[in-house]
Amino acid sequence: MGESTKRVLFVNSEITPYLPETEISKIGRFLPQGIQEKKKEIRSFMPRYGCINERKNQLHEVIRLSGMNIIIGDVDRPLVIKVASISAARMQVYFIDNEDYFKRKLVFNDADGKFFEDNAERAIFFARGVLETVKKLRWAPDVIHCQGWISHILPVYLKKAYKDDPIFANSKVVLSLYDEVGGETFSENFQKLAAFGSVTEEDMPLLANPTGINLALTAAQYSDGIIFGSENISQEILDGCAKLGVPTLPFNKEAMESGSYIDEYNSFYDQL
Repeated sequence: MGESTKRVLFVNSEITPYLPETEISKIGRFLPQGIQEKKKEIRSFMPRYGCINERKNQLHEVIRLSGMNIIIGDVDRPLVIKVASISAARMQVYFIDNEDYFKRKLVFNDADGKFFEDNAERAIFFARGVLETVKKLRWAPDVIHCQGWISHILPVYLKKAYKDDPIFANSKVVLSLYDEVGGETFSENFQKLAAFGSVTEEDMPLLANPTGINLALTAAQYSDGIIFGSENISQEILDGCAKLGVPTLPFNKEAMESGSYIDEYNSFYDQL
């Protein structure tokens, strides 16, 4: 792609200050700003979890982007798009919202610490919601950077269901992998629920056993570049990614601590 990388779409599971600071939420906040400061256009998305205070963070619905319905498992659910600004960064964040999936006050786990049973559906809704919203924006990204497990089904949809859409015809997928939900298991019908358009269950064979590791490896199979964002990523994921033959960027603790990872990531985008 060389110097032609001009537009980067960030699909985040977490962004601070909307969620508490974690390694993922801090990158979700500062990476888009850093890439924008390198003269690239950016758009940034995350789910509108119920713990996000809409008044405090000045979220408001974007009527022209809302109003579509997304069908998952024969149930029709409305897609609501909200937006807020991080004034210090001079950037907007788009929020994917739906009352059934994102109104609850807890993010990924219930009060007892148990992974939500519908997290697979939430990931499907989020991925399709992002892609449909970007289509409505008529904004064609050169790179789509997926961060966090809730974005991991998006590469499958992009490469299969949306591959002929002119908005995404030239989009490359960058996947950041973290030490997050490797030990979790999603609902056993994840593979069936995720089938959509030209995407079949056979396109996602690993999801027959829907673990966090297999979801990450499924995303990796449909990505053009992989970034290792954590120090302690499971060996199974590392080995699986090594077999794919796509460009990878190893974890660099020093760069993370200094903020110079932004330069590394920017160069990585331009190489694809």
